Amino acid sequence: MSAARRSPEPLLSFSSAELRSAESTIVFDPKPLPADPDAPRKRWYHYVPVCVTVFLILVFHPSLLYVLVDFHLQTMHQPVIFMIHLLVTYTLTFMALSSLIVCVARDPGPANAPPSRLEGASGEGEEIGLTEALMPDHDFSSPARWCRKCWAPKGERTHHCSICGRCVLKMDHHCPWIGAKCIGHRTYPAFVHFLCSVSFLSLYVATLSIHALWYAFNNPFAVHEFTPVHELVLAFAGVAFTLIIGSFAAYHIYLSITNQTTIENITPFMLLRHLPPLPRSGHSLSDPPLEPELSFKQRRLVRTAHGRILVYDVGWRKNLSQVFGWTGKYGLLYRLWCGGASPGDGKNFPRNPRAEEMLAKLAKALVDADANQ
Repeated sequence: MSAARRSPEPLLSFSSAELRSAESTIVFDPKPLPADPDAPRKRWYHYVPVCVTVFLILVFHPSLLYVLVDFHLQTMHQPVIFMIHLLVTYTLTFMALSSLIVCVARDPGPANAPPSRLEGASGEGEEIGLTEALMPDHDFSSPARWCRKCWAPKGERTHHCSICGRCVLKMDHHCPWIGAKCIGHRTYPAFVHFLCSVSFLSLYVATLSIHALWYAFNNPFAVHEFTPVHELVLAFAGVAFTLIIGSFAAYHIYLSITNQTTIENITPFMLLRHLPPLPRSGHSLSDPPLEPELSFKQRRLVRTAHGRILVYDVGWRKNLSQVFGWTGKYGLLYRLWCGGASPGDGKNFPRNPRAEEMLAKLAKALVDADANQ
């Protein structure tokens, strides 16, 4: 009998004291990854839409002031009502412009920055433990966890924007109206805040103008001859913007309540990346399945399941807390002022406990449909 084999000794070994010393001194300072060379450079005309947005927010204020002064001060002699309308309209305007500035100026979510560099991190310095740096918790061999464009790992719900040439944490969509930037983890609450502020402002102006216009129709000799023209234009613009922007605001409130992004909501085949491992035999599908290899019947199965399987829906209260939650004494005031950023690191999200069973049923249905072809 030969002697028992000795287990090979490790090439490097560290004592616990050396590991603690290394963890206390190591600083994770990655350089930013280069942008996609195929992505177009941002030119001056990319900022034209955001200038148009600001112009549309401010263009009606001269007419609004004219109506407020002529109707409430000179005709109705209501200085208190005049001041209330003035305060409400300019507060909503200030809130809309504040959240717009956040969307334009803030990075939507650096996908490859260390946790301490993200807003809301608990660490005080730009340091990361040696164990965390050398042994990440995620399986980056999964196609959904590795970006082949940036050639770097990406977190959960992170997507690569081909227009910006980078990955964005919890990317919602690319918006040309805010300076050709993406809406992501660090700007989504500000974006929803902007939509709601503009919607409320438009609704308020429309209501105010319609009330003044109704008075002008009933008392044509009591108002100035040009005042109804301003009131009519303001009423039409207010109703139009309320219907258009308000529809987007309602849609994104629905997405927040159900914990979805725009990409996840309009792309049913993103469910494929969440499927459990498929059997190794008995089918010709990849693992996970790819959209081009699905048949018409399998595509219909995925589209039907997409409306019922909400992977990240953990209840409307927790969903809203993930998007608009706050910490600190003045967190609510900050949310009301400009929206801010979503809490958390933007890389890990709790999942719907019922989704796993539904995904397993979908995987089985896809395999059965493939076997019956």
